[in-house]
Amino acid sequence: MQVNTGQDHVAEIVEQWAVERPDLDASPLLVLGRVSWVANAMEAELRPPFAAAGLGNGDFDVLAALRRAGRPYTLRHRELTAAMLVTPGAVTKRVDRLVEKGYVARAAADEDGRGQLVRLTRAGVRFVDRMIEVHLANEARMLGGLSERERAQLARLLGKLVAQLEG
Repeated sequence: MQVNTGQDHVAEIVEQWAVERPDLDASPLLVLGRVSWVANAMEAELRPPFAAAGLGNGDFDVLAALRRAGRPYTLRHRELTAAMLVTPGAVTKRVDRLVEKGYVARAAADEDGRGQLVRLTRAGVRFVDRMIEVHLANEARMLGGLSERERAQLARLLGKLVAQLEG
């Protein structure tokens, strides 16, 4: 196994394991360690535009889920929870913050008031439409060092990994 020593911290770790435990194949770290590092670095790069717009962690996820749902930009609370893969309590906190900002509104979904709908307001639609442009431009900037072909290849390979892990 050839490791580009000095290329990055993960490669150095794998090289160290190759010296200390040559009986082990540490090469999975070259993928998983780098994916983990990239995830942390991406979070640090993705967060500032949302923070500058006054959004808390995960607030844009709520707005984006509602906007992607299409007109009337409304989802049940439990649908939001499923779409964002977070706890119902986390969704409630996010929705509370967004109600205060005037970006979303709540309504009873059932006649008995047990179910709850969350919908984007007009201001919320305008806001999320502006923010998705900022967000996608930021993501494109982050991937600027990759060619379109490399991006497509990476997307395909990560999709394959996701499918394996989900299955």
